[in-house]
Amino acid sequence: MTDRTTDGTTDGTTDDATETPGPDREELDVLRAALVGAHARPPLARDELEAWEARHGVTLPEPYRTFLTRVANGFSAAPSGEEVLLPLGRLPDSWYHWDSENWLSPDRFDPSAPRDPAAPFPLTEEWQWEYDYFPDEHVGLMASLYRDGSVLLGAEEDGCYWALVTAGPRRGTVWQLADGTAFPYTGPDEAEDGAPPLGFLDWIRQWNTGRGWWNDR
Repeated sequence: MTDRTTDGTTDGTTDDATETPGPDREELDVLRAALVGAHARPPLARDELEAWEARHGVTLPEPYRTFLTRVANGFSAAPSGEEVLLPLGRLPDSWYHWDSENWLSPDRFDPSAPRDPAAPFPLTEEWQWEYDYFPDEHVGLMASLYRDGSVLLGAEEDGCYWALVTAGPRRGTVWQLADGTAFPYTGPDEAEDGAPPLGFLDWIRQWNTGRGWWNDR
């Protein structure tokens, strides 16, 4: 059972609902600091989150799970501006009118296809299908990449999305699904081969420190 502090944070021990550690107080402060100057949606109630997880047959990875119920269910840079961090389960507008130059599958991208965050995410390493595509092998993989094992965190531009992996060997890591490639995000600097991909906490931490994915926002 989790030991909780007086404000509801954990002391780093295991959360009995998820069997994974929740954020400690310092980590929760990092997550909250991302909202300075932003317009946040109210957090989800715990029963709302659990109902979403039950419908989709998945437990979301920490600390994203706690972020949704303790900090915010998404936020934007301005009251009526584009959402920087999508609410849980939301798809960006560009998802529905993305016209890819590098969608090589003979089956067109189907924005209405249901997403399954409980199905294993199909990749464990970067894939550049713009250069490495074989129809007999990869038609199903391309569809699965945009459908299975993740929730979308946000969009950079049409066809370029941030995804948090929710199932499979890379669970808990942040990936970029770009137009022609998908890769685990290792940070803003050119990383050496084998650098570990960032999780949600470090992805958000870059917002706080003035580095990384959000610089042009």
